[in-house]
Amino acid sequence: MNEFGHKPKNADLSAIGLSRVGDAYWNLEPAELIEHTILNGQGVFASSGALTVETGEFTGRSPKDKFCVKDATTEGTVWWGDINIPFSPEKFDALYDKMCAYLMNRDVYVKDASACADPEHRLNLRVVAEYPWSALFAGNMFLRPSRDELETFEPEWHVVCAPGFMADPEKDGTRQHNFAIINFTRKMIIIGGTGYTGEIKKGIFTVLNYVLPQERQVLSMHCSANSGKDGDTAVFFGLSGTGKTTLSADPERHLIGDDEHGWSDKGIFNFEGGCYAKCIDLSKEKEPQIWDAIKFGALLENIVFKEGTTEVDFADGSRTENTRVSYPIDHISNIAEPSVGGVPRNIFFLTCDAYGVLPPISKLTPGQAMYWFISGYTAKVAGTEAGITEPKTVFSACFGAPFLPLHPTKYADMLGERMKQSDVRIWLVNTGWSGGAYGTGERIKLKYTRAMISAALQGELDNATYEEHGVFGLHFPTACPGVPAEILNARKSWKDANAYSEQAEKLAKAFVENFKKYQDGASPEILAAAPRTAVKA
Repeated sequence: MNEFGHKPKNADLSAIGLSRVGDAYWNLEPAELIEHTILNGQGVFASSGALTVETGEFTGRSPKDKFCVKDATTEGTVWWGDINIPFSPEKFDALYDKMCAYLMNRDVYVKDASACADPEHRLNLRVVAEYPWSALFAGNMFLRPSRDELETFEPEWHVVCAPGFMADPEKDGTRQHNFAIINFTRKMIIIGGTGYTGEIKKGIFTVLNYVLPQERQVLSMHCSANSGKDGDTAVFFGLSGTGKTTLSADPERHLIGDDEHGWSDKGIFNFEGGCYAKCIDLSKEKEPQIWDAIKFGALLENIVFKEGTTEVDFADGSRTENTRVSYPIDHISNIAEPSVGGVPRNIFFLTCDAYGVLPPISKLTPGQAMYWFISGYTAKVAGTEAGITEPKTVFSACFGAPFLPLHPTKYADMLGERMKQSDVRIWLVNTGWSGGAYGTGERIKLKYTRAMISAALQGELDNATYEEHGVFGLHFPTACPGVPAEILNARKSWKDANAYSEQAEKLAKAFVENFKKYQDGASPEILAAAPRTAVKA
């Protein structure tokens, strides 16, 4: 095995069973990883200077193929079920041995990095990747140690990523040939059969969601965060497609991070050192900061070029609607350095309500905040095929159920404690439809959503006049600077009041049905925040 790059003292891949790989490239610079990708025929440059790659068969995460090793460490603590699917230690060991055999005489790219911007909670990790662009992604997304720090770097966790290695489901215990498996005892994540880089990122996020709440009393959150000029911190929760990354990238505020954070006694800290933004329909006019971040060093995934050029057609979702770009956070001009902030003054729950039922912005009581956090609601359009107009209701506990190894009430209780300890305002923001459901109404304009969030941040809604929603009990303002008054009241934005009532009743019943699995552990205050339905589901 030949070794190149910047290898830490005493670093040895044989410690994790990889003693017979081909050449090992340690901590190469982004330019070197990009060069290897180009020379390997695995990527090409876009006109912006960013590297573009195709992740192959999988252009998104595969939740049904994500497993957690069930052993003495995890048996009594992990929330087992459809989210955390058990995998035996013996099967893990056997499968990993096969991965090591697959990587024998193959080149690997090693990237040492860290998670958690707060040094008190830092977690060192080592990514061993079959492809150079996977290592580039890891370097973009995690915290990058200095040269001096690399000299004595010691990883606590390892991630081994081999997209070309396919499992045999019948022999290996997987569902199909791709897999992502977390082993909390061996402190290792193994990923095979998929080139989608998000599996690396979300694997470490899952690890932190297990470790931080239990061992450090830190609330781990699937959210973005930024801070104002006077140091006020804002947090944005939301599932994919709700605008979490877009709305936190505010030119008037400093970006702390776009996706994953911890909330300690001291305040907020970013888990990551980069951003992983969706770029379908991206434009310089709507999202200038993300647009400008797509340059040399950034990694574009599964995009399509305009015919005959290397200019990205961001409107083209023919390969996937989940086109993505990863880039180091310093590609954004106005970032918080370091990526930390104080205790939040405002929390925004973002939902893309494709039913057009919810007000564009509402102020939540503590009980409502807990109810909506546990529910984790959004709605997605069923598809882009002709004739498909029905939205799909999605509930994801704590706005991140696929990454929660502990029961959702653990995180909800911690959020409740944090809210009680701080003077924080909680807002529900609908970035979806108004004036009707998808197919009839219109998507709420981004400039209106930004105006509402700005008004909330600046305290302009503190003394506003509020009305109460008849079904969901939400309190929404009757006026907001920069926003037409007619869209603030969701019911009045519809031409057909009866059609609105039917849609609201339908959505309310979905909430009640979804919450049944949590109601035994919920307080009376939380249960009182449930929507009012004519007939309980």
